[in-house]
Amino acid sequence: MSSGASSWSFTEEDFGAITQSLQRFLYESNARCALLVDRTGQLVATVGEQPKFDPTAFATLTAADFSANDQLARLIGESDFNSLFHQGEKESMYLADVARRVILVVLFDNRTTLGLVRLKMKQSVDELTGIFQAVFDRPQTGHGEGGGLLSGAEDEIDKLFQ
Repeated sequence: MSSGASSWSFTEEDFGAITQSLQRFLYESNARCALLVDRTGQLVATVGEQPKFDPTAFATLTAADFSANDQLARLIGESDFNSLFHQGEKESMYLADVARRVILVVLFDNRTTLGLVRLKMKQSVDELTGIFQAVFDRPQTGHGEGGGLLSGAEDEIDKLFQ
């Protein structure tokens, strides 16, 4: 599956399952915050403590960081790095690939250990990959299919500019 910017969306049930999975992960790992970012830099979800920074800008930088590290991996003969770790004096973050299209970012401090975060992260990534794979495999509606909320909107917009 490519990691390019393709169109996808999820339902309220999907979002509930994603949020529940992330909340369970935070509880079991004692991490502070989990953010999901798509590979194009869009923030998908934030669970746990609210970050003290702009999460939208952070999402963009996270995607760029992951992309740069993918290039570094190729230079040393790896296809990619599926996880990254950044350690600070008081705060650290662990990033992991989910379904080749989403990045799970976990922020944690000295209330937990890297080992526990990594252990619980693997379980969470596997669970989230299943959820996202189902989302990506689902036929996408729109663009003239069916009577959704925006059905006919393109025609109406075209009429405005004629």
